[in-house]
Amino acid sequence: MLLKNVRPMGAAPTDLLIADGRFADPATAGTPPAEVVDCGGRILIPGLVEAHTHLDKSLLGLPWYRNEVGPRLIDKITNEREVKVSLGLDPQVQSERQAIRSMAYGTTQIRSHVDVDTHHGLAGIEGVMATREKLKGYVDIEIVAFPQSSMMPRPGTVELMDEALSLGADVVGGIDPCGIERDPKGHLDAVFALAEKHGKPVDIHLHERDAMGGFSMEEIIARTRAHGMQGKVTISHAFCLGAAERDYVAGLQEQLAETRIHIATTAPASAPVPRVKELAELGILTCGGNDGIRDTWGPYGNGDMLERAMFIGLRNNLRRDDEVELALDICTHGGARVMDTEDYGLEIGCRADAVLVEGETLAEAVAMHAPRKLVLKAGRIVTRDGVAVIEAP
Repeated sequence: MLLKNVRPMGAAPTDLLIADGRFADPATAGTPPAEVVDCGGRILIPGLVEAHTHLDKSLLGLPWYRNEVGPRLIDKITNEREVKVSLGLDPQVQSERQAIRSMAYGTTQIRSHVDVDTHHGLAGIEGVMATREKLKGYVDIEIVAFPQSSMMPRPGTVELMDEALSLGADVVGGIDPCGIERDPKGHLDAVFALAEKHGKPVDIHLHERDAMGGFSMEEIIARTRAHGMQGKVTISHAFCLGAAERDYVAGLQEQLAETRIHIATTAPASAPVPRVKELAELGILTCGGNDGIRDTWGPYGNGDMLERAMFIGLRNNLRRDDEVELALDICTHGGARVMDTEDYGLEIGCRADAVLVEGETLAEAVAMHAPRKLVLKAGRIVTRDGVAVIEAP
């Protein structure tokens, strides 16, 4: 395939050749390309990366769910665990629906936290694994075994987590060591022991705020050092980094940088958030995600990571063009680096995962987040004019 009149990352118009699923030098083409696509001077960016979501429990395609739950986090967790049964939620169908919608918006890889608990066992893991296989070649899906309902207070969950990782989950998940688990030592010891046993990275939800969140974060940092897992640990949400006591936060961020712990942000409007410019200045890898999409927690979300870049910009007061470009980088290169993606980008030799976006500049592309003209996965067209080439169930 030859992409004509295209602007990589907003640069001057050029032609890009794709051969064997990778970007290649047009000068080395031995035969005419099988397909020529006139990009009309549009901007090409690498595939968007959804680095924090929950594919197994979206309610997309189901009747409207009336939400009367709350206000505590544990209320939402308990309700969701029970409502999955009354709604007859099928994690394979729901994960496929969300993944295809994300694909239509230009997402080429997804990290999904998938519930593991003693109520539903490994049904979520098995469902999302089936979707991962079904959509192979269209979108890459990485699965986090996620003990949302807790591990320590629910005997048998650690064993289920172990089984999920043996079955094919890619990452060991965790959740608020104090606020949900009520046993920070037991929980984090179990998480890191599973990571060491299976040779897997870690991604821990940390909703805890202020000093409690800081305490849990320091415990995660200590175990990262002790297990030699520098560069293999992600802390999702990390609301404590948005605390008002900035000197205290600065100390936490210095330790994160030293241990190469990554941060995943969804830039919610309802909680303090990590300040992404500070993280970037310290070299702390940051990725972005939509979190839950149209689920029992809330009715919002559509899977558009270009829109999520806009939300990250809004939540962090990113106004200059270079600042908005940082938000886009978080939702592209940041996610790819956190997920340790090989050969990601638009350079010659990189896998041709890419998105054609509207706009004069990268900042305008984020601000407009217009429907995607074209989405490529390993050089294969998977979306045209905002519509995925495969239909959701």
